[in-house]
Amino acid sequence: MPRKLLLTSVALLTAVAAGCASADEKAMNDLEIAHTAYTAGNLDIRYAHLALAVSENQMVRDFAATMIRDHTAVNDEAVALITKLNVTPQDNDLSQALVKGASEKRAELIALKGHAFDCAYATNELGYHQVVNQTVEGSFIPQATVPELKSLLSDALVTFKVHEGHAESMVTSLNCG
Repeated sequence: MPRKLLLTSVALLTAVAAGCASADEKAMNDLEIAHTAYTAGNLDIRYAHLALAVSENQMVRDFAATMIRDHTAVNDEAVALITKLNVTPQDNDLSQALVKGASEKRAELIALKGHAFDCAYATNELGYHQVVNQTVEGSFIPQATVPELKSLLSDALVTFKVHEGHAESMVTSLNCG
């Protein structure tokens, strides 16, 4: 992976982690947590669609298809819960930071082809899942007060930790280091 792309990935992850730290200082409410989790899932789905459009590597394509399937399933469960509870998720600074960072990352990824794209996508997925998993486990689950939301996040975290492991294996298999 080119050094500039790696530094950009690190900078994005640092910005997201900083947003998570500020969220820790001012606890997010359930509606903000729901919005942020749903947003993170949608962003990963968008990354996966890009990977399917650009990559010719079967391992990358299979991983992307898994991201679409699993994140869509979790987001569908979230929509069902929101509907059941008759509430509206609340946009917030962290959701907005995720969207901004993802827009910048997509622009970088779109400019790449072949192995460079595959490594950039795999490395981004690894970092993205590390940060999201840490945030869900360390902030969202402890801060959630609605039992059904806490349960949804806990169940999703199990799946997302598997994704993190697959992303790490993909980075290694692609020799992205």
